[in-house]
Amino acid sequence: MPLVDWVLHPTEVWAAFWYFMRNAPPDEKTVKLQVSSDMKRCYDFLEMTSRSFAAVIQELNPRLRDGICLFYLILRGLDTIEDDMTIPGARKRHVLEKFHEVIYQKGWTFKESGPDEKDALLLVEFDVVINEFLRLPAEFQDVIADITRRMGAGMAKYTHTRVESLDSYNEYCHYVAGLVGHGLSRLFAESKLEDASVGENLELANSMGLFLQKTNITRDINEDVLDGRCFWPKAIWGKYADTEEELISKANREKGIEALNDMCTNVLQHIPDVIEYLSQIKEPSVFRFCAIPQTMAIATIVLCYDNPRVLDGNVKIRKGEAVKLILQSGDIDSVKRAFYKYMEVLERKNHPDNPVYEKVNKIVDKTKKDIAATLKGGAPVDFTKEYLVLALFFATAIAFFYSYLTQAP
Repeated sequence: MPLVDWVLHPTEVWAAFWYFMRNAPPDEKTVKLQVSSDMKRCYDFLEMTSRSFAAVIQELNPRLRDGICLFYLILRGLDTIEDDMTIPGARKRHVLEKFHEVIYQKGWTFKESGPDEKDALLLVEFDVVINEFLRLPAEFQDVIADITRRMGAGMAKYTHTRVESLDSYNEYCHYVAGLVGHGLSRLFAESKLEDASVGENLELANSMGLFLQKTNITRDINEDVLDGRCFWPKAIWGKYADTEEELISKANREKGIEALNDMCTNVLQHIPDVIEYLSQIKEPSVFRFCAIPQTMAIATIVLCYDNPRVLDGNVKIRKGEAVKLILQSGDIDSVKRAFYKYMEVLERKNHPDNPVYEKVNKIVDKTKKDIAATLKGGAPVDFTKEYLVLALFFATAIAFFYSYLTQAP
């Protein structure tokens, strides 16, 4: 219930008000951009495919903004082909493996998407993206083409290879997300907005991508299984179920939740690398661009932990919570405080009869200690109880006055 959520989380009301007063919608920003008509069409596609990414990309330094918009759209086109279950396997593999070549072919489009593919229009008008890609500096083109080649090859491999072991899980996530981290880091360095070392220490960049991708894979288990696929590694889910369908079955709910918690624990191992990566980013717009998805991810994976609703459908963090996280993602200390807060939430959700209880406790303890040791002012103070009391007070007051007004003659 949205109204109850707002009442119980009063700080999110203020955050939402402050955010919407200061930020125009992505479509309004596109109109004001001083770019070509083709580039404006690319920003239109960006808004169609992901309004959240559109908002953060449009806030980037102009030296990076168009390049990263096009990088995102090219990889989105690649991902759209990979996700389309109506394209025959051999044809799909061919397009994925050659995609890094077609981005240099003026006029290339793709009209073979299935009828339910929501991003099909991007591929139908992909020649617009190609036109703008070819206008980018050569060093940007080289990075984007290289990542597209490697990602396409990896995606093609996993059209006929199942995710079984933890190694294959990490490899798949590297292909579809870790390489995005590689490409972005190299673009940051090429733009000279970040130090060259950002584009060289790619293990940290890989972890940034894996943290996001594994969060999405963990959360989307119900939708994926119903679509006839599963990206959870059998090395994890096989300990709790005989089939993927059994994972989301209510008859196997206790084991399904244990499997979910095991998957969440696998995600949490990337936290140290995420914080280390963000600590090296200096340019403010680049920092926000990198930090916002990561704070959203930590909130999402903590929400998923020990949450049976994940097995029944898609779960999302509250809109007010998302807005608050955007506002708290402007500098490294604020991000550390956000991570610390969610470690406290996770600590309260973890219980001793959970098979991964000790693993989660160790991750929580280490993360909190590491953050407290490096954060100005030490460990953050948790005002959750105080906010809850305040929220209940306001809720009672509102109910009292409403009752008074409705009973007045």
